[in-house]
Amino acid sequence: MTPQNELRLLPWSGPDGKPCYLSTDDRGGYMSRLADNIEAVQLGKAAELVELVSAVLDDRDTGSEDLRRMLTELTGALRDVLRVATSRSHLSVVSET
Repeated sequence: MTPQNELRLLPWSGPDGKPCYLSTDDRGGYMSRLADNIEAVQLGKAAELVELVSAVLDDRDTGSEDLRRMLTELTGALRDVLRVATSRSHLSVVSET
């Protein structure tokens, strides 16, 4: 098991929105690979949303309800991307030691 300061922040939340962590020495293990795959999906979704938002913003006929829905999606994607960035910055620090 890894020490407390080397826990991996997982790309999903637990009950009540609390962060989930993985403690393992096996970076190729099932949970590590699952987290890597989910992170890739989250980053891909965020990239798709950026393009979609650009198109929606160019359309002057977009209504406020559509914009609100888009902002909700973007907020979720940004939250996921920040979690991935936080997790990966911790992983790179662990890899360098």
